[in-house]
Amino acid sequence: MSLWVAALMGLIQGLTEFLPVSSSGHLELAKALLGDEALTEAGLHFTIVLHAATALATIMVFRKDIAAILIGLVQGDSDSLKFALAIILSMIPAVFVGLAYEDELDRLFSGSVNFVASMLMITGFLLLLADRAKNTKRSVGPGQAALIGIAQAIAMLPGISRSGATIATSVLLGVDRSKAARFSFLMVVPLILGKMLIDIRSMAVGSYSGDVALLPLMVGFAVAFIVGVFACRFMIERVKRARLSDFAWYCFLIAGLSFSWQLLI
Repeated sequence: MSLWVAALMGLIQGLTEFLPVSSSGHLELAKALLGDEALTEAGLHFTIVLHAATALATIMVFRKDIAAILIGLVQGDSDSLKFALAIILSMIPAVFVGLAYEDELDRLFSGSVNFVASMLMITGFLLLLADRAKNTKRSVGPGQAALIGIAQAIAMLPGISRSGATIATSVLLGVDRSKAARFSFLMVVPLILGKMLIDIRSMAVGSYSGDVALLPLMVGFAVAFIVGVFACRFMIERVKRARLSDFAWYCFLIAGLSFSWQLLI
C-alpha cells in the first residue's frame, strides 16, 4: 500500500466515522474508484489500525466524561450506573446482528455503488428530519437506548451513517442534542474495541494472511486519529446548533454523483 492511499484511507475513516455521512459507504465508494486491490492489499492489519485510531480519538475527546463515568461506577453513583446500562442496552442489537448475520452483511460490502447511494439518500432524509426536531433537556433512558441501538444495528449497512442514524434517532426521541452526540460517540467505543479483539484473534489463529509495511500503518493511524479528533469536536458543536441539514445535502450530492457515475461507466 502506498503512503498516499494509506493517508487517504485514514482521512476517510477519521472524517466519516464522526461526521454523519457513512464511513462504510465512503470506503465502498473509494473501493469502486481505486479498485479492490488498492484497498485490500493492507488486509486486516490496516482495518484494525484505523479503528484503533478513531476509538482513541473518541477517548481523547471524551476523556473527562469517561473518567467521571468510571469513577462514578466505582463509587456506585446512580447516574453513572444508568449511563453504563444505557450503553450496554444500545450495544445488544448491533452485537446480535453482527454475529447472526455476519455473512449476509459481508456480501453487502461488495462494491455495489447503487446500493450505497440509495442508503446515503436514506441517511440524508433522516438528517433532515432530525434537523427539524425540537430540542429538549432529556437524557438517554433505557427505552431510548434500546431504540438508538436498533438504529446503530441498521447503520451496519454501507451508506447508512452510524453517527447520523444514532444522533438523529436520539434527537427524534427527544434527547438533548449535546447529550445525543455524546452518547452516540461513546456507545460505539466498546463495539470498536470488541471488534478489534475479534480481528486480532482471527490473525492469531491464522485466518489472516495479509501483510502491510509499518510506515503506511503509522501514516493511516496518525491521519485517522488527528482528523478524527477535530471531526468529533466539530460534529458535537454542529449538533448543538441543529445544523445537520448541510450533511444531508452532502449525502444527496454524493448519492447523485454515484448514480450518475454508474450510468456513465
